[in-house]
Amino acid sequence: MKAIIHIAVLYVIYELGSWIQRAFDLLIPGSVIGMVLLFILLMTGIVKVTWVEEGARFFINHLTLFYIPVTVGIINYFYLFAGWGFLLVIIALVSTMMVMATSGYITQLLVRTKELDHD
Repeated sequence: MKAIIHIAVLYVIYELGSWIQRAFDLLIPGSVIGMVLLFILLMTGIVKVTWVEEGARFFINHLTLFYIPVTVGIINYFYLFAGWGFLLVIIALVSTMMVMATSGYITQLLVRTKELDHD
């Protein structure tokens, strides 16, 4: 029951982000705005980590299931990707490497900052 309440809190924040996107006709997706909102709410202490922890853990544990609809969509519209397959693989690999490098760099910066704070 606790996880359902946590998921409901996350969903409300997602919907708030989607509403902001529609209300201001922004190019940024509502889900991204919701994530930024959640980050701000967590950093300011308005929303406590314990209010969303189990729901977030549930989503992370079942993350692979969220890729099934995308995969089925690609299979259904495979003809659209025909001839572009190699290019799409290259784009996916390059973008994955960019995300990994950026994440690693930011993580190192955060660790260094935390180490300096403890000294």
